Amino acid sequence: MDAVRIVLQVLLVLSSLILTLFILLHKGKGGGLSDMFGGGMSTSLGGSSVAERNLDRFTVAVAIVWATAIIGLGLLARFQS
Repeated sequence: MDAVRIVLQVLLVLSSLILTLFILLHKGKGGGLSDMFGGGMSTSLGGSSVAERNLDRFTVAVAIVWATAIIGLGLLARFQS
């Protein structure tokens, strides 16, 4: 059980970092963090809609992995004797 918990913890940390990166990569809709990092300055260089759709898909996939790791760690903590 310790190996499963360690794997889930590592997965949680990695998915958290990747999810933060993917969220910051999204195109800004107005003022916010994306404008602070230069996202609002280059509207023509933001990429095509296909790239934005793929970024959305990757963000959702990583969010599902993140949520699954949290649920798995919670179940391990609850049923650990």
